[in-house]
Amino acid sequence: MRTEEEMFTLILDTAKDDSRVLAVGMNGSRTNKNVPKDLFQDYDIVYIVESVDSFLKDQSWIDRFGTRLIMQTPEDMVLFSPTKNGRYTYLMLFEDGNRIDLTLCPKEQAETWNEGDCLAEILLDKHQLLPNLPEATDQEYWVKPPSQAEFFDCCNEFWWVSTYVVKGLCRNELFYAADHLNENCRKELLRLLSWQVGAEQGYQFSVGKNDKYLPDYLTEEQYDAVLKTMDVSSIHAAWSALVSLQKQFDYNAQLFSQKYGLEYDQRTAEKVLEYTANFNVSS
Repeated sequence: MRTEEEMFTLILDTAKDDSRVLAVGMNGSRTNKNVPKDLFQDYDIVYIVESVDSFLKDQSWIDRFGTRLIMQTPEDMVLFSPTKNGRYTYLMLFEDGNRIDLTLCPKEQAETWNEGDCLAEILLDKHQLLPNLPEATDQEYWVKPPSQAEFFDCCNEFWWVSTYVVKGLCRNELFYAADHLNENCRKELLRLLSWQVGAEQGYQFSVGKNDKYLPDYLTEEQYDAVLKTMDVSSIHAAWSALVSLQKQFDYNAQLFSQKYGLEYDQRTAEKVLEYTANFNVSS
């Protein structure tokens, strides 16, 4: 596997050797000093270029980066709704395990090349085209204390979608039930837990994309409890996961609201718990 030094040399030498590339920026985890380094970190690179079209006419230039295991070009896709914002992206995983997410950005968008992301650095600027950036920080991604309205919405979403899970399980529609349990209910529990650990530890950290760092801040008991809700391999298992999620959410919502002066709709929670129990034939 090529080293980090080799990859940066390749990325920058490619830009230096091509007069069409005016500047190079980087964003993502490699600009974040708080993220532990590992072999799976992407190189999120932006080439600010004279014209995107000139690179698309003959795309053999990307071969310089190495032999690709797989590549995706989002702007060419139909199924997943490309952004079509004038940029063009190559998501490239190479056979040696390195990955470069390379975006071509037209010079007309140079002022906003990083799209307001504070996790950004300028690696090369041939003509002083790019605006100065402050030191990269992940502060905009820090856990933030919820307002009363945000706390209410989190709780309401959890209990409302819980009833969808009940409906799906009663109909023996495991895919439907599991999707709502995973994509809505558990996400709201994780949101609540992130607020909880944020309040306990000062709201000056990020739990990362998809809450990937949240386990670092949970107790072993909390972590194990969440893990047990991830088994939705059968109707019986999904019922158990739902009941566990509801108990965890209700307990933590009560605790959080009481400790930090927020109003929790306990009556609604109790009614949904009763509703769930009435239909749960597996209990």
